[in-house]
Amino acid sequence: MGDIKSVKIPVEATTEKSKTSSLPNFLQSVKLKHVKLGYFYLISNLIYVISVPFLGVVLVQFSTLTFEDFGLLWDHFKFNFVTIIFCSTLIVLLGILYYVTRARKVYLVDFACYKPRPELMCSTELYMEVSRRTGKFNEENLAFMKKILERSGFGQKTYTAEAFLSIPHNPCMAEARKEAEMVMFGSIDQLLAKTCVKVKDIGILVVNCSVFCPTPSLSATVVNHYKLRGNILSYNLGGMGCSAGLISIDLAKQLLQVHPNSYALVVSMESLTLNRYFGDNKSMLVTNCLFRVGGAAIMLSNKSSDRPRSKYQLIHTVRTHKGADEKSYTCVFQEEDEENKAGISLSKDLMVVAGEALKTNIMTLGPLVLPMSEQILFFATLVARKFFKIKIKPYIPDFKLAFEHFCIHAGGRAVLDEIEKNLGLSEWHMEPSRMTLYRFGNTSSSSLWYEMAYSEAKGRIKKGDRTWQIAFGSGFKCNSAVWLALRTIDPAKEKNPWMDEIGEFPVDVPRVATIVS
Repeated sequence: MGDIKSVKIPVEATTEKSKTSSLPNFLQSVKLKHVKLGYFYLISNLIYVISVPFLGVVLVQFSTLTFEDFGLLWDHFKFNFVTIIFCSTLIVLLGILYYVTRARKVYLVDFACYKPRPELMCSTELYMEVSRRTGKFNEENLAFMKKILERSGFGQKTYTAEAFLSIPHNPCMAEARKEAEMVMFGSIDQLLAKTCVKVKDIGILVVNCSVFCPTPSLSATVVNHYKLRGNILSYNLGGMGCSAGLISIDLAKQLLQVHPNSYALVVSMESLTLNRYFGDNKSMLVTNCLFRVGGAAIMLSNKSSDRPRSKYQLIHTVRTHKGADEKSYTCVFQEEDEENKAGISLSKDLMVVAGEALKTNIMTLGPLVLPMSEQILFFATLVARKFFKIKIKPYIPDFKLAFEHFCIHAGGRAVLDEIEKNLGLSEWHMEPSRMTLYRFGNTSSSSLWYEMAYSEAKGRIKKGDRTWQIAFGSGFKCNSAVWLALRTIDPAKEKNPWMDEIGEFPVDVPRVATIVS
């Protein structure tokens, strides 16, 4: 089987760059509060951290004893039955306490990404032609949208909603439901075929779609279509932006901790049909260009019997919310413009806000995943700067020592560029995110799963590898999930949207300057 060729993307220089067009430098303004929560998590689980080496020392000590030593111990304790009974009871009680209080392991059995029909492909030329034929955009706005598309990092084979391609446009509830059902049912059907899980065994359902929240809900639509059982725990998350996919994973994880022997089905998607903006506000026109059709379905389990066939184990989820800050809260905002036309505006502060949320999130995650050597270097330089006022360069941990693979939300090429620079990642690490943006565009909360599927299709996932998924969205939120590969993924046995694309991509695709809204 051939290999998927990656897109090599040389960066063209820009003559002028706005201060608000890039993430803040992570080497500056690193605060103790950024790492406090991570160390709190670490200390909260200190009993598990110290118990393992303690038991190891005890076992090593016992291994040095001879039969004569055991005989002497028996002679010493054989008449003290009260002590023996007490110790035995204590050991049993501690074992029961550990078993009851321990967190259940959560496994990712499998996942599926939806690939729309070929007739829904939308090149830049087709997008502009359809936009022009609507008669709702003037030449200035059309030129602006074309500029955004040319700088987006999108290829010519991304997918859009069927209602968008029809002239005249018919953005109605029926078309929006049709789009949502196409994506949800398409991905779920693939997932059920891959996992062979019976629908009656699914006890938890979480569906997230940010801007399309009909009644009955999308989760109810899934229950109705697949005839899921009557006592299913069903949740529908709306208005939570592109990071809602990891919020859904975290919610499913929390539910699986308290409901034993359960399957959780998570569906992540976005809807375009009812959310196209037809006004003149350029901050709202940007969102017209950036989003594309896509979705993913994920099957999670807390059954130990599912471990042998599962792909990954969920190790950590870390959520960061900056909504208390007004600038963060309003940087992605759905509202009407001066002509009372609804749209989603993107603030010029978006990159700065995203950077602050990202910095807080990764500094919280650091103590949970980084090697001790990296933590000591980071914490020592931080304390030296903050308390002893020593003028030394802050030490930013090398997250490549903690993770083999990175899945960064493909929200736009500018964000990927800045994260690559700030975290010191290589083109190899950024390839899944860039390729997903190029081939499928920004599919909102589901983009992380197209990136994971890309790594699998390339044969990169080996047993024991760790993958970091990170996404951000309106509110403003930044969320992370860490997955451990339980087995080596054989691309020849996989069925995902990348497998029939092998060898199609050109070697070089030019990458142009950063978008400045």
